[in-house]
Amino acid sequence: MPTKLSQVAGFTGVSEATVRRVLNGTGSVAPATRDLVLTALDVFGLPRPAARRTERAPLVGLVVPDLQNPVFPAFAEALAGRLTRHGLVPVLCTRTADGVSEANYVAMLLARNIGGIVLTGSSLADAGPAQRRALRTRGVPTVLVNAADENADVAQVRADDGHAARQALAHLAALGHERIGLLLGPVGHAPSARKLLAYAADRAAAGWSREEWRPLVAHAMFSLEGGATAVAGLLGRGATAVVCASDALALGAVRGARRRGLDVPRDLSVVGFDDSPYMVATDPPLTTSRQPVRAMAAVAVTTLLRQLDGHAVGEEPVLFETELIIRGSTAARGLPRV
Repeated sequence: MPTKLSQVAGFTGVSEATVRRVLNGTGSVAPATRDLVLTALDVFGLPRPAARRTERAPLVGLVVPDLQNPVFPAFAEALAGRLTRHGLVPVLCTRTADGVSEANYVAMLLARNIGGIVLTGSSLADAGPAQRRALRTRGVPTVLVNAADENADVAQVRADDGHAARQALAHLAALGHERIGLLLGPVGHAPSARKLLAYAADRAAAGWSREEWRPLVAHAMFSLEGGATAVAGLLGRGATAVVCASDALALGAVRGARRRGLDVPRDLSVVGFDDSPYMVATDPPLTTSRQPVRAMAAVAVTTLLRQLDGHAVGEEPVLFETELIIRGSTAARGLPRV
């Protein structure tokens, strides 16, 4: 065995101690290094260690910011169904009004030797520095879905925010709108920042200077009231249409326009993002960018399973294009009154 260990170590360029850690499933070994050692074991005819999936509890934490936004329950349902089919037990964790945060949940999950964790729409920073270190040190399989912040070294699945913004802007421009507002989530929200980059490029291509388009960008909390309050400023600056970073913001924009005695879509066209359940039944039915929730959930679970089996996963996020679903909240500019 020592000779074999030496051969594996020499073949892979790692120490014999690292080879032993892979064989025994102890200590922290980078996924890429583990894959390299496993390949070397095959080359030299040594048995692979048992899959690491059995070393952890079959529990997978599904962490979401809240359950008020319909898209989060939709993701949770799709993820839970996939996990259950693979013999894993989903544990739903959602931030509460009385102060239970992502950090609290991650700490509780770690205490139960959690098998993996999927954060949807959340910020990994909100998990807390101690919990993030523990996730990394223990090598807990982690996947981020539409993460609220940038995390270059964690497996990610997300909607293509830039593509969604460009589609919405093109649709509104084709309807004759020029002063198109952009209603985003809080400053620092990564998906909103990507939509803003696409918006800035689109406005520049249309000949707008930054000084001209910047007043048509607003930030708000992801809520109906946040959208209703923020859209008032955009209307005051002459916006005839608005692209929103979520369906909740879009419905808030509709509410805010009506408070000012305006009609949607006659006086203001509104585009959302998510195509949450029931958007077809709102008044008016909401034009919105549909996220492929089930396809994204399937890839997220597959990525998690690969990590559970000890495989390295790519660092580049897996991007999914959205589909613009055109309904009754958008119309040609200057639609005549009836």
